[in-house]
Amino acid sequence: MLVDVRHGPSFAVARCTLANTEHVKVESGAMAAMSDGVTLDAKMEGGFLKSLGRSALGGNSFFVTSYTASKDGAWVDVTAVLPGDIAVLESTPERPLAVTRGSWLANEQSLVMDTKWGGANNLFGGEGGFVSRFDGAGKVVIASYGALDQHALHEGERMVIDSGHLVAYDAYIAMQAQTTGGIMKSLKSGEGIVLEITGPGLVWTQSRNPNGLITWLTNVLPFSRS
Repeated sequence: MLVDVRHGPSFAVARCTLANTEHVKVESGAMAAMSDGVTLDAKMEGGFLKSLGRSALGGNSFFVTSYTASKDGAWVDVTAVLPGDIAVLESTPERPLAVTRGSWLANEQSLVMDTKWGGANNLFGGEGGFVSRFDGAGKVVIASYGALDQHALHEGERMVIDSGHLVAYDAYIAMQAQTTGGIMKSLKSGEGIVLEITGPGLVWTQSRNPNGLITWLTNVLPFSRS
């Protein structure tokens, strides 16, 4: 599968170009357009229980849509709900990827996606505790709200991230939830629980926080004050 990201960084669209009989797995509702020579099939990927876990726990759709090409060069355009970047990441057997809820758009047919417990750190950080994990060798298309940054951490190098800005990371990277200088200081600063991540490994973050957008909308929409 070839992936070409266009219209970035604010309104990115990823075009997934397929070979004959090749298929790409896409988040339900993420398809913006597709060429002639593509057929789609929506199904419960991995059975009922895995689909339920992916939907209820991982924040993705109950059904995964598979787009299959009947000729070389057929393509599918995928895009996210919120404005921002799209990136193409490589998962390998030695370096599986973990993607936080709402950030996965598509992946190559060679990868196995499963909903995994990301640890209490993600739960306390407000991300629901579960992530989408990709095993195998292939491409994963992810989306961010706002700009996307990649951080390459060396052995023992640390960084602190607000959980709402975390998009994806190497599945084996070390992660620990903590408060920013104690409970009272966290309450005053508004930062609350943050994630301390220790290398080695790669981490991807987004410049905007969807939870912040939800809070802002809740405060300004008329029904929220009734």
